[in-house]
Amino acid sequence: MIHREQWKQDVMVKIIERSETLADLIDLLGGVPPRRILLRPTPGTATERDVERQLDGRRKRLCELVSGVLLEKDMATREARIGGIIFQRLQNYLDENDLGIAIPADGPLRIFPGLVYIPDVSFIGDEQLPDGDLPDDPVASVYPDLAVEVKSRGNTAREIERKIRDYFRAGTKLVWIIDPAKQVADVYASPSRRKRLAKEGVLDGGDLLPGFKLPLRSLFAKRKPRQAP
Repeated sequence: MIHREQWKQDVMVKIIERSETLADLIDLLGGVPPRRILLRPTPGTATERDVERQLDGRRKRLCELVSGVLLEKDMATREARIGGIIFQRLQNYLDENDLGIAIPADGPLRIFPGLVYIPDVSFIGDEQLPDGDLPDDPVASVYPDLAVEVKSRGNTAREIERKIRDYFRAGTKLVWIIDPAKQVADVYASPSRRKRLAKEGVLDGGDLLPGFKLPLRSLFAKRKPRQAP
């Protein structure tokens, strides 16, 4: 785990200072589609307050903050449904096992100063919640003990790799990357320790969420309409 101020001084890449062209900026952000990069405020000048403004605005944009750049999250209806199922199952588990709190797909987290991510599902353990609940801030300064990212078409492999590295630098213990297109899940216990689960596999909470299990089939299965009596 890296101390947050140390991240600010030594780790966070000042993307805008290394970008001479839009192509440079896109490359440094992980090859994300240009449509996801907001130009207002000017890339390199955005702050957490701009994240809040987008959330509260008329269009309610979900934007992450990476080195002063606002990146709109990319999620289609199917991905949102999968994230919703995972959140529901996790919340049901936490109702019976009081270990922390779950956050759905519109909860921004300050991973480090100047770095705000919005995982599709987050679990925050009690160790980060001395008062039993999140701090009363628009962007909570906590990291996800479990981070779940559901891949959409607008996500790139390099972007996902960057986020995995950042999560574990902050202190995250477990990352699940769900790929609806391939119907697989990648489970990370560290940036270099990956286990791929096929459709028949089961997500396991391990030591972090003892006894929590979620069959991948339940995320990818098509709904069967009820037969009329």
